Formats: sequence, structure tokens, C-alpha cells
Amino acid sequence: MLRWAWRQLTSMRTALFLLLMLAVAAVPGSLFPQRPSAPAEVTQYLKDNPGSGPVMDWFKLFDVYSSPWFAAIYLLLFTSLIGCVTPRAKIHWKAMRSAPPRTPKRLSRLAEYGTVTIPADSGVDAETAVKDAAAILKSRGYRVDVRDLDTERPSVGAEIGFLKEVGNLLFHTAMIGVLAAIAFSGLFGYSGQKVLVEGDTFVNTLTSYDTFTPGANFGDGRLSPYSATLDRLVVKYDRSTEAHYGQPLDFNATLTIKDGPGAEAETKTLKVNEPVNVGGTNMYLVGNGYAPVVTIKDGAGDITFQGPVVTIPTDGAYTSLVVIKAPDAKPNQLGFVGFFLPTALVDERGVAFGSDPDPFNPQLNLNAYTGDLGLDSGVPRNVYTLDTSKMTEINSRNLDAGGIVLAPGQSYTLPAGNGSISFDSIKRFAALDIRHDPGQVYVLVFALLALAGLMGSLFLNRRRVWVRTGNHPDGRTMVEFGLLARGEDHRLAGEYAAINKSLHNKWLVPMDVAGQNGEQTTINDSAQSVTAASKDQ
Repeated sequence: MLRWAWRQLTSMRTALFLLLMLAVAAVPGSLFPQRPSAPAEVTQYLKDNPGSGPVMDWFKLFDVYSSPWFAAIYLLLFTSLIGCVTPRAKIHWKAMRSAPPRTPKRLSRLAEYGTVTIPADSGVDAETAVKDAAAILKSRGYRVDVRDLDTERPSVGAEIGFLKEVGNLLFHTAMIGVLAAIAFSGLFGYSGQKVLVEGDTFVNTLTSYDTFTPGANFGDGRLSPYSATLDRLVVKYDRSTEAHYGQPLDFNATLTIKDGPGAEAETKTLKVNEPVNVGGTNMYLVGNGYAPVVTIKDGAGDITFQGPVVTIPTDGAYTSLVVIKAPDAKPNQLGFVGFFLPTALVDERGVAFGSDPDPFNPQLNLNAYTGDLGLDSGVPRNVYTLDTSKMTEINSRNLDAGGIVLAPGQSYTLPAGNGSISFDSIKRFAALDIRHDPGQVYVLVFALLALAGLMGSLFLNRRRVWVRTGNHPDGRTMVEFGLLARGEDHRLAGEYAAINKSLHNKWLVPMDVAGQNGEQTTINDSAQSVTAASKDQ
């Protein structure tokens, strides 16, 4: 039973089926939010789907790539490929070292067959002819074996195309290498995300990341002590065409990099799809937006919050959601929620909306709340949402006090002595994806090897050629040859034509003259003539 199970697992059909299963198993990772990269979205999904959410979580659909069933498919595929490649490599090694197959009795039955008749006055006998044919085939890359030289009908067997199977084995071996490299990255790599505002510095420590996903064997010592400061983020928009007016064309983030505490500062440019490599990690620019700089004072006049506030863009005009929390405000905590418009316009109903992604007319629209922010309970809260269940609204369009509308440089005094808020300036932020992938180079190398092996297995052909010679009673030397392809080979006829031409050129035999009296005579006919002559004598 175990032997049968091993044969089934290591068959090529099973390997292809497992490869398909691995692709299908990865689909839920694209359809549903994954806990390592988006824990907040997973939590929200479970809240929105109280019936199906827990069932999906039990099946690890929110942790697809670390689930037991995904790992089982991965390991079975890994084992199956090794079990397929190893015995095939041994068989192919023996085939490469063995002599070509014996010469068939009837070459005329092969897919491609031809004859050459060497005139009697050429001085080329059967043994010389077979050696000449072997030399021609060897010059064309064939592995040759001359045989039966001590008989009346010597022959040569030749074989070419072993690189086809080598390419096939290389492809499967490289696939094993790709799987191993990906597993290596999963064990020793890590990834993290960071939102960096202009002027701020990121230091490669665990506390500096907004989110961090370590590998299974990750240790703090694997973090290279580098730093990166976002000097400026420039976004270029299309202003020349009416159809695409306002669409982004280019994103440029200027970074000041220090590859260690005492290293010299270096300026680098980060672009979309052009990561910056530093400290063994790649920094990718995956997002951007605006960060209005605000100052909040409480009822006592003390500054309880001051600095840039990262917003969440919602459309092409960069209409962005804003949430501001001031937990240290006295006598009551303060919270603000609203939206930021880079270029604000007002419709006939008095409602502001965004019309352009560039900050031509920036505007900050907020509603203010006072009360308990819920931060003192020790339960983690999303910084981009405001829990107003225990708070009182003091500013909005529905209240007499109205909403808060600020332009840069303006401030607003909150009602009932709750303090004030001012809109100081505007900065941009860059969303960075930082990845340490130690197996990345190996994946590239093995992928290129797999591509080379696949091309070899598709475009190279396995062929066999046999040539047999013999002496005719009238002194002519008769040569016949045949070609056979292992598998489908649409170029076999072209190879036959090339060998036929080479043989004729070697013995200076015109292509349109096959022998005396224009007759095509095979070796078998020659042998019969020799036998008849012996009987007459």
C-alpha cells in the first residue's frame, strides 16, 4: 500500500494536479482580507458577517498562506516533484552513457529513408563509407556508434537530442528550487508598512512600523539599523490633455538614507515600481496622500495635539477622510471627524466637494465631539475611525454652531469653552511597503533556469539516425540511411534533407544521380545479388 501511494504521489500527473491545487488554494488569499496584512479589515469583516465569518475563520480563509491545508499542498507538491525528478534523472543518465539502439533490419520502414550509390571508380568501400557517415553525423552533433565493421554490412547508429530531456529535468528541478526559495523567504524574511509624512524619519526598528509581519524564524537581530527621512513627495498631474486632465502621471519621493548610525547620508529617489534598496530591504511606494498640520488647544488653552494628520483618499480628486483625537484635552477629551479637500468648490446647496487633486484651494471640513474617546480601556482602537458612542457632538451642519470649515492659516474656537483648532499648513505623506526577502534572488535564478529548461524541452527534438553500407557485385558501394524521431518532430524532414545532402557532397555523388543506369538499389537488393552470384559460381 505504501509503495502504491508513493508511486501515485511521485507521478507527473499528480505533480501537475498539485500545482493546479496550489493555484486554486491561493485564490481565497486574493478574495478575502488576510490577517497578517490587514487585521483591521478582517475584524470588520467578522463584524459585518457574524454568521459566515467565524466559519470562514475556522477554515483559515483569513490566514490562507499559513493555514495547514495550504502548507500540506505545498509540501506534497515539493515531495512529488522530488520524487518525479530523481528517478528520471537516473534513467536519463544511464541513457546518455549507453550506446545508441541497434540498427534495424529494414531501414526503409522508418519515417524518413534514403539511399546513396557511390560509383565503383570512387575508391570508397563499405567500411570507408560507414566511417565517413559517422564523421558527418558526429559533426552535426550526434552521438555515434560504428558497429559490424567485420561483416559485409557495417552500420552506424547515431542519436541526438538528449538536451530535450535535460531541459525537462532542469525545468522540474528549477521548480523545486523556486518552492524552496519561497519557503526560505517565508522562514527568514519579513514585511512591514509605514506611513511617512514629509520631514519625518523612519528608523528600522519594530516600534517604528505601523504593521509588521515576521517570518517563522524571524529575530530582532535581522533588522538592519538604517534610517530614512522623507524630504519631499512630488506628484505630477496631467495638465495638457482635456480627456485625462488631473490624472496622476508620476510620483517622486526624495529620501535621505543612512545605512547605519554612523553612516554618511545619501539621497535617493523612490518611485512607483522602482524600489529603493537599503539594509537588505526593499522600500516600495504603494500610496500617498495629504496630511494637514493642525493644532488643538483645550479649554485651559494648553496645546493637546499639534502635527500632521494622515488622511485617507477616497477618490481621484483626493477627497480624504480625516479623524483627529485629542485624549489629553481638559476638561473633556476632544475628537474630530470630517474630510479634507485639496481644491474645494461649493455647489448651489452650499455643499463643498473636491474638484482637483492639487491643493489649489485646500479646505478642512470637520465635526467636533467631546466626551470619552474610549482609549483608556486598554482595548486597541483604529486610528482612522472615531467611536462617538460616548461622545457629544458640538459642531456639525445639523447644529446651531455649524460645522468647522478651515483654510490654511485659519483657526476656530469650539463652543462651550472646549478649546480651539487651527489649520496650520499642508504636508504630503508616502505609504511605504518594506520587505526583506532573502530568497528573492534565488527565485529569480531558478525562474530563469525553469524558463531555459522549458524552452529546451519544447524546441529541442530527440532523433535517431542509422546508416548501413554494403558492396554491390559490380563494385558500387550502396548506402542506405533512415531517421526516426522520438515524439512529434515536424523538422525531421529538414534534417533528412541536410544529412542526404552532406552524404552526397562527401562522396561527390550528384543529387539527381543515384547510381548507374539511374536505378535506386537498396542494401537488401545488393545482398540478394551477392547471394545469387555465389550460387551461380
